[in-house]
Amino acid sequence: MSEIPWWGLPLVAAVFALAGAAAVQFASARNDYLSSRRKRTRRWYEERKAAYVALLAVFERDTYRLRAAYDAGEKPVPALVYLDDVAPALMRVRLLASGPVRSAALAVHVLLQKLHGEMNPAAVIGVEPQTHFRELLTQVPLVMQEFEAAVRDELRIEATPPAQPVAADADLRGRARALLRRPARTEPLDGLAEVGQDLGRDR
Repeated sequence: MSEIPWWGLPLVAAVFALAGAAAVQFASARNDYLSSRRKRTRRWYEERKAAYVALLAVFERDTYRLRAAYDAGEKPVPALVYLDDVAPALMRVRLLASGPVRSAALAVHVLLQKLHGEMNPAAVIGVEPQTHFRELLTQVPLVMQEFEAAVRDELRIEATPPAQPVAADADLRGRARALLRRPARTEPLDGLAEVGQDLGRDR
C-alpha cells in the first residue's frame, strides 16, 4: 500500500482553504449585488413617486384657481404664468416617466393650457366662450383620473389593503401556539402505570 507523500496533506488543506475563501468572496459579492439592486429599485421608486406627486399638486392647484376665477367671473391668469408654474414639475415627469404616464400627464397639461388661453380667439359663430370654458373645466378631473391610474399602474400601487388572514388560519395558529406553551407531561400514562404495578407484583 503506497504511503501519502509528505506534501499531500498541506496541498489538500490549501485547496480547501482556497475553496472556502472563494465561497466567502462569492457570497459577499452576491450580497453586495443584491443590496445595490435593492437600493437602485428604491431610488427608482422614490424619484418617480416624488415627481408624480409634485406634478399632481401643481395640476390640482391650477384647477382650483381656474374654478375660482370662473365662479368669480374673472379671467384666468395668462398661459405664460401657468407654464412658469408647471414647467419644473412637468419636465421631471417627462424625463422619468414611462410612455403611458408621460402621455397621461401631457393630456392634463394640454387641457389646462387651453383653459388659460382664449376660448374663442377667432370669434367662431355659435361658440360661447363661457360655455366652452365650463365644458373643458369639467373634463379636467376625468383626465386627472387617467393620469393617476397610469401612475398607480407603473408604481404598482394597490388601491386595496392586503388581505387579512381567514379565521381558520388564525385558529390553527392559535392552537399551534397553545400546544407549544403546554407543559410537558410529568405523570405516567394510566396504562404504563398499571403495567409497572403488575411487574412489581410478579417480582
